[in-house]
Order: sequence, then C-alpha cells, then structure tokens
Amino acid sequence: MALEEKERIIIPDENGEEHLFEVLFTFDVDKTSHSYIAVTPVEQSEDEEVEVYAFRYEEKTKDDDDLSLFPIESDEEWEMVEEMLHTLADEENES
Repeated sequence: MALEEKERIIIPDENGEEHLFEVLFTFDVDKTSHSYIAVTPVEQSEDEEVEVYAFRYEEKTKDDDDLSLFPIESDEEWEMVEEMLHTLADEENES
C-alpha cells in the first residue's frame, strides 16, 4: 500500500517568515466562483489540537503554481468552509 504524498505549500506570515503547511483540501463554490483552501501547519506536536487555517485563493496564472491567498472575512464564507470541513472529516472517519 503506497502512502499518499500530501501536497504542501509555504505561506509567509505578516513578518515575512515562511511556514510550511499541509493542504487538507481545496474546493470551489460554483455560486460565487470562489476557490477555498484549508491547510494545517506541518510543524505541530502530536498532542496539540490540530489547527486548521482556511483561505480564499486565486491561481495567479495557468503556467504558474503560485496562489494568491485572501483572508475569509464574512460569516457566510466561514460557515460554508466549516461545513465542508465537517463533511470531509465525516467522510474520512467512515473510510
């Protein structure tokens, strides 16, 4: 059985320090034409509660792997992202 390689991205913080994150999932919302990404820090201890960060993102160009990340500011967007998190967590627990 092969281990699935998780996708990882580097996100700089407000001080310009780069942090490595593992991508949990990405999803698109047809109604708004927005794309979202949920990530978790790679460097966290096993006994810590897992922190999940979510952003709205846009791909810069088709040829470039870079993403532009935007904070989620509306309650409506947060509710939608949390709903997706719960749905995916439930599906993962069932398999």
